[in-house]
Amino acid sequence: PAITGFLHLGGLRTALYNYIFAKKHQGTFILRVEDTDQNRVVPGAAEGIEDMLDWAGIPPDESPCRGGPRGPYLQSQRLELYRGASAALLESGAAYRCFCTPQRLELLRREALRCQHTPRYDNRCRHLTGAEVAQKLSQGLDYVVRFRLEKGVEPFQDLVYGWNKHEVAEVEGDPVILKGDGFPTYHLANVVDDHYMGITHVLRGTEWLTSTSKHLLLYKAFGWEPPQFGHLPLLLNKDGRKFSKRQGDIFLERFVRDGFLPEALLDIVTNCGSGFAEKQMGRTLEELISQFEIGRITTHSALLDLEMLPEFNRIHLTRHIENEGLRQRLIRELQDLVKHVYGDQQVDPEVLEKEYVERVLLLRKGHISLLKNLVSSDYSYLWVRPSVSRQQLQVISAEVDKIGKLVLGLMTRQTAALTVEELNKDLRNLQNQSRETKYSSMMQLLRLALSGQQHGPSIAEMMVILGPKEVSGRIHRALSS
Repeated sequence: PAITGFLHLGGLRTALYNYIFAKKHQGTFILRVEDTDQNRVVPGAAEGIEDMLDWAGIPPDESPCRGGPRGPYLQSQRLELYRGASAALLESGAAYRCFCTPQRLELLRREALRCQHTPRYDNRCRHLTGAEVAQKLSQGLDYVVRFRLEKGVEPFQDLVYGWNKHEVAEVEGDPVILKGDGFPTYHLANVVDDHYMGITHVLRGTEWLTSTSKHLLLYKAFGWEPPQFGHLPLLLNKDGRKFSKRQGDIFLERFVRDGFLPEALLDIVTNCGSGFAEKQMGRTLEELISQFEIGRITTHSALLDLEMLPEFNRIHLTRHIENEGLRQRLIRELQDLVKHVYGDQQVDPEVLEKEYVERVLLLRKGHISLLKNLVSSDYSYLWVRPSVSRQQLQVISAEVDKIGKLVLGLMTRQTAALTVEELNKDLRNLQNQSRETKYSSMMQLLRLALSGQQHGPSIAEMMVILGPKEVSGRIHRALSS
C-alpha cells in the first residue's frame, strides 16, 4: 500500500485476499510499503496500517515493523537498488533520459484536453542522439528516466481475469520510471522489488490490470521471470457507487472505535465478493483460508452493504461469548465500558463482579450486535438501580402489595440457580393467585419495578440476570417509596 492515509475497507480486502491465499498455500505474506512519492506520505501512516492489520488478525510475516530476510520493506530505503536497475536499462537502451520541462509537459496535457484526447507524452526525448544527450548533461539540465514502450506485447494469464493484453505503446507515452529526485515510480519500484524479494504471486486492485502489460515489458527488458498476477474487482457501495474516503466511513479506525469485531469485517468483505463455493455468513478466518479458491473470484464488482455489518457482528459476537477464552476478554471490556458510561452514577460494586457481567453476556447472547449495546439506555437498569415509586406501580395494578409479596416469597424459595424456563412457570403460577391482575399487567408491573422501563428482555430473563437478592431489593424499595 501507499502510505497516503489510513487503511480503508478496500485496502483491508486486498490484504485479506493476499493473506488467505498465502496461508492456504503455506506461503509468506509480505507487507511492503510504497513511500516513493514523498509529497503524499502521511507521517505515522505506515505504522497505522500495520497496527490495523494486526487488529484484523491478518498480520504480515515480513514488514517494516517485523523485519525479515527480504528487507528493507520501505521503498524509500531501497533507492540504490532502483538507481542501479535504471542504469542497467539506460545501458541496454531500454530506457532513456528525458529533459522535457514540467512547463512543456503541462502544455502537452492542456492541448490534449483541448482536443478531447487522453493526455500522453509525445516521446520527444526518445529520439535524442547520444551526442545530444551528452550535451544536455554537460549543461546540467534536469532529467527523468523513461522506459521505452514497445508494440507487440505478449498476452498474460491473470489469475482472475484470464488471458489479457493491453497494447500500452499505442495509447500511452513512454512512462517515467525514475524521477528527477532519484525516487522511482510505482512501475519500476514494484517490478524491481518483486524480483529481488522473490515474490511469486501479486493480488492487487483491478485498477492496475491495464498497467500489467507495461510491467511485463519491464520484466522482459531486465530478463527476469515475472510473478503471477491476480487483479481483484472493485469494492463498491451497495448501490454500485464508489465509497467516499472523504466521508471517513470506510477507514478501519472507525470500525474499531464503534466496537465492531475484526472477524465481522473480514467476513462481510469476503461474503460480498467471491472466491468461495457459496455465500455463507459467520465464517472464521480459518474457514476463509480453507475454503478460499482463487479461481472462484469473479470479475464482477463486489457490492458491500454496510447496513448488514451489525448482523455479521452479532453472529461473531455470539461465537465470542460462547467461547470460554474469548468471553473472559469480553467481560473485561464490558466492565470497562460500564465504568466509563455509568461511573459517576454510583454503580453498585457488585454489578462489576465477573460472575454478574458474565451472566449478562450469556443471557443477552444473540440479542445484541455490539458489546456497547449493553451500556445503552435500554440496559441501564443492569448497572444502575431504577427510581420507581409505589404510586407508579399502583397505576398498573391495585394489587401491588400482593404481587410484590408473592414475588418476594418466590425469591426466598430459590435455592438452586435461577433459570428462565423455571421462572416462567413460577410466574404463571403466581398470577393465578392474584384475582384482579392480568398476567400481562403483572409482567408490566414487575418490569417497571425492576428496570424502570416499559420494554426489554422477558421478566424471567431480567430476574435471572439480576439474581434473587437484587430482585428482592428492588421490589422492597419500590413498595416502600
